[in-house]
Amino acid sequence: MTDSDDLLARIRRRVVRPATVRELQQTLRLPREQRRSFERRLKKLVASGTLVRIRGNRYGLPEKMNLIVGRVHINPRGFGFLTPESKNDFDQDIYISGTNLHQAMHGDRVMARIERRVQHERTEGRIVRILERRTTTLVARYDSDESGLSFVVPFDRRIIMDVHIPSIDRGGAKPGEIVVVELTRWPTATRNPVGRVIEVLGDLDTPGVDVEIMLRKHGIPDAHGISAIREAERLGVKVRDRDCRGRTDFRSMTTVTIDGEHARDFDDAITLERLPSGTFWLGVHIADVSHYVRPDSELDREARERGTSVYFPERAVHMFPAALSTGLCSLNPHVDRLVQSCLMEINERGEVVRHELHDGIIHSDARMTYADVNAILVENDAAIQARYASLVPVFKLMNKLFEVLSRRRRRRGSIDFNLPEPEFVLSETGSVVDITAAQRNVAHCIIEEFMLIANEVVATHLRTHDMPTLYRVHDPPDVSKVAEFEEFITTFGHSLAVRKGNATPKHFQQLAKRVMGTPEEKPIAVLMLRT
Repeated sequence: MTDSDDLLARIRRRVVRPATVRELQQTLRLPREQRRSFERRLKKLVASGTLVRIRGNRYGLPEKMNLIVGRVHINPRGFGFLTPESKNDFDQDIYISGTNLHQAMHGDRVMARIERRVQHERTEGRIVRILERRTTTLVARYDSDESGLSFVVPFDRRIIMDVHIPSIDRGGAKPGEIVVVELTRWPTATRNPVGRVIEVLGDLDTPGVDVEIMLRKHGIPDAHGISAIREAERLGVKVRDRDCRGRTDFRSMTTVTIDGEHARDFDDAITLERLPSGTFWLGVHIADVSHYVRPDSELDREARERGTSVYFPERAVHMFPAALSTGLCSLNPHVDRLVQSCLMEINERGEVVRHELHDGIIHSDARMTYADVNAILVENDAAIQARYASLVPVFKLMNKLFEVLSRRRRRRGSIDFNLPEPEFVLSETGSVVDITAAQRNVAHCIIEEFMLIANEVVATHLRTHDMPTLYRVHDPPDVSKVAEFEEFITTFGHSLAVRKGNATPKHFQQLAKRVMGTPEEKPIAVLMLRT
C-alpha cells in the first residue's frame, strides 16, 4: 500500500464530513509540524479525484458528497455516459446530457454529481470537474471557411467539436487533406479546442493514407524502438541447441501449417497420426513466444504498448519486430521452431480420452493454404495431389477427424453461423477495387474444429488443476432479447418454439439448420449472434 493509499484509507475510516486541513490533522492525530507534507499529500489525492476540495478549503470524500469519478464516453449525437471507476458506487453507466458535459471530451477522466437517481430508471449526472484529458492528438480533415478561419473535423465522431487551427500552426496543410493535430488548448464554455498541425498525411484517396489514419486514430505505434529491434536480433535467426533443452521433440512427426494465401506469419501447426488402437493422435502446436519475450523486457514493453498485431489488407503492424514476428515466432516450413503443444488422443466418438501438454519443438514439412487443401480433399485436383503426394494421407485423416469432432459438437448443441468475412481486392497501387465475400471451404472447417477441441482441452486442464486464467464465456441470452428475436424471425415465418423465453442452444441450432441457404439466413444469423 502506498503512502497516499494509507492516508485515503484512514480518511475513509475516520472522516464523516468535509473538513479543513487543521480538522483533518486533529481527527487523524497527525503532528502540527507535518502540516506542509500533509497538504501536499492532500493535493495529490485531489488531483487523482479520490478526494474533493470544496468551499472553505475543506476536503471530503466524493462518495459522501454524491460525486462519482469515472471515464466519459461521448455519443456522436452529443450526449454521453459515465462509466464509474468503482462498481461499489454504481453497477451501471450514468447518463450525461449534452448540456451537462462541462466541455468534456471522449475518454476524459471526470468527476460528476448525481442529479437524478430513481429506482428502475436511468441515473443522470452532471460533470463538475475534468480530472484528466485523454485526447492529446487526433486525426482530422483540414478545412477553412470563407473568412479564412482554419479548422479540422476529427475522424472520430465521438469528438463532437471542430478544432480551430491558428494561421501559424497550419503546417502547410491544404483544404481537404488529412492531418494529425496536437491539441494546445482545451475547449471552454465559449470556444472550441485549439490545436496545431504536426503531420500532413495527404489526400484521403492517396493509397496508404487510410491505413495511416487508422494507426494514428487508435494510437498504434508503427515502428518498433531500436532497443526492441536489437533485443530481437540478438536472439538469432534459428533455434539454438540450448533452446531445445527440456522440450519434447516432435520433429519426426509430419507437421503442416494451413493458412490463407496472404498470411504473413504462421502461429499454429498441426500433427495427426492414427494410433495402433485406431484412435486419433492430434497435436495442435502454437508458437512459443514466451520463450523469447521475458517479462518487462524491451520486447515485452513494445508488445504491451500495442496489445495485439493489427492486420490491414496490404500490410501488418506486428506486436514484435520482424526478427520475431515473421522469424523465430513464425512456424515457417523446413526450419525448427519452439512451440506450446497440446496432444490429444481422440476416439471414434470424438471424445478426448487422454491429453498431454508440452513445451515442444517442431519442424514444419509444408506451408499449406486453405485453397490447396480444399483442392486435395474436395476438388481432387491431380496436380495439387501430386505436388503434395506424401501429405495427402494426412489431409484425408484430418478430414476424417473433422467429421468425427463436428458430429460430436453438433450433438452437444453447438451452433454454426455461416457468416462469410469480407475480403478486400487491391490494385497494384494498393487501392481497394472490390470487396468480396471470403470463400470458406473444408480446410477452414478442419482448422477451426481442431482449435476448438484444443482450447476446450486446455481450459479443462486449467480448471481441473485450479490454475488461474481468463475464460472466454458467453452469458445466457437475455429473456427480453429472445422475445425480440422471436418477433423478428416470425416475419420470415420461423419460430424458436420455446415458452417464456427459455431458449437453449438446441433451439437456436435447429433454427440455424432450417434457415441455412435461404435468403433470410444472414439477417437471422447476425441477430442471433447479438441475442
